[in-house]
Amino acid sequence: MTHKSSVLPAVSATLRRYTVASALLLPVSFSALAQQAVTLYTTREPGLIQPLLDSWTQTSGIKVNTVFIKNGMLERVKAEGQNSPVDLLMSVDAGNLIDLVEAGVTQPVESSALNDAIPVNLRDKDNQWFALSMRARVLYAEKSMAIDNWHYEQLADPQYKGKVCLRSGQHPYNTALVAAMIAHHGEPATEKWLRGVKENLARKPTGGDRDVARDILGGICDIGLANSYYVGHLKNAKEGSDARQWGDAIKVVKPTFENGGTHVNITGAAVARYAPNKADAIKLMEYLVSAPAQQMYAKANYEYPVRKGVALDPVIQQTIGDINVDTIPMTDIVKYRKQASLLVDKVGFDQ
Repeated sequence: MTHKSSVLPAVSATLRRYTVASALLLPVSFSALAQQAVTLYTTREPGLIQPLLDSWTQTSGIKVNTVFIKNGMLERVKAEGQNSPVDLLMSVDAGNLIDLVEAGVTQPVESSALNDAIPVNLRDKDNQWFALSMRARVLYAEKSMAIDNWHYEQLADPQYKGKVCLRSGQHPYNTALVAAMIAHHGEPATEKWLRGVKENLARKPTGGDRDVARDILGGICDIGLANSYYVGHLKNAKEGSDARQWGDAIKVVKPTFENGGTHVNITGAAVARYAPNKADAIKLMEYLVSAPAQQMYAKANYEYPVRKGVALDPVIQQTIGDINVDTIPMTDIVKYRKQASLLVDKVGFDQ
């Protein structure tokens, strides 16, 4: 019989050898895994982009680890520092992307595929971020109204007194529009315009964009601003549902600035400064602006592709059609965000 005392040293020696061997193998295993996946931090609901990510994985064989971060993406990436696992940062607002760049948590990307697909005004001048899709700020109007060739400036026209519905002026969708108005006309003229819009409100700014259509159906107001993709959701909603009734009650007009085009905001992405897998992160971005992926954006999310020549969703094509995107660069609009927010408070817009 073997004594316990003679077994233990042998077992201990075996464990030591196994532990040392495992320790040597672990870095290789983790490195191999890192090369097979891209880690994505996104403020966009994962369900809206998952079909595109699944399609890329099927095409490339590279998995995407998606981390949804509703708030505080910048703070998280800064706290993680050089140890951050994130490769790609995706946001639904140009201002948030520029905040990431200014905080130093992104890096420039050299890609002819991205530069060729994305117009200059929809990407960073230093190639730190790139737009992937667009949403236009359009006019919802009561369907019997004779209204066309409409300008954002007209929202302050006294003829619409008591007829306008909007969500909060401090919501990013609206502060972005106010910032664009400053970029076009300067702060004094924008303040005057904003006061005129406030005078025309039918109710306190509240709710969301779809509530504008709801309140038009309810007779509370005649017009309001909302994002274009909601049109697809409303008009494709189940027959007889509330959402479908709201969609059927409105017509949609694509406004422009008097001296410009239609205001848009974007979903965009940037490669993280310490991306462990930079090469595949760039490949993923290039795929997202490819024609097949841009078509999926248009069909699944009712968004406007950034790539020219990609067909729109049929409902968006029929109700809104192609847009002439305002040519003022996103960076020039975003720099007025703070002034825009201060103006909203100065005129008591949300009170």
